[in-house]
Amino acid sequence: MFEIISAGGWIMIPLLLCSIIATAIVIERFWALQKKHVIPTDLTPKIRKWIKKDSFDKTALLFLHNHSPLGEILAAALANRNHSREIMKASIEEASNQVLHKLEKYLNTLGTIAEIAPLLGLLGTVTGMIAMFAAVGEVGLGNPRILSGGLSEALITNASGLSVAIPAFIFYRYFRGVIDTHILTMEQEALKIVDVLHGEREQEL
Repeated sequence: MFEIISAGGWIMIPLLLCSIIATAIVIERFWALQKKHVIPTDLTPKIRKWIKKDSFDKTALLFLHNHSPLGEILAAALANRNHSREIMKASIEEASNQVLHKLEKYLNTLGTIAEIAPLLGLLGTVTGMIAMFAAVGEVGLGNPRILSGGLSEALITNASGLSVAIPAFIFYRYFRGVIDTHILTMEQEALKIVDVLHGEREQEL
């Protein structure tokens, strides 16, 4: 492995860094975006009990806001429970936008890596070809080892760039899909709470 990295030249250093960063982001997002962390199943029953007892206070809303992304959206709705349905929906939408921004943490970095890794590979290809033609100018075509050095650098960096970019792009699109699904589910849960508070839905959601 070290020989391959060395043969790829200096451009392998930023590619290796991109690979490490992308791997760290993927692991972190897999953990953070688990459904049990974003949409806890035990939260809605607690809200039902609070609605029955009408036991909302600042402490309860603060707990709810800090509990989870779903809790943050529900807290925004319940904080405006004495207002009209339209105002509650507007607060849900505003909270959803804030939660969306938090759930997308590091995804811009992952998307950037997916875009620049092939360009870094292409840069390595160009520098490898330059090195090969420079060697031809100095020693001619009589030494195949010198020519193979530049050619291997060009091919290794190109392949490395694609090897980093393709998984990064796949995981980027995957996480965007997961986030979209989470946001839709949380908004639906919040709207159910709105319906209950406005008497348009029974307590058994």
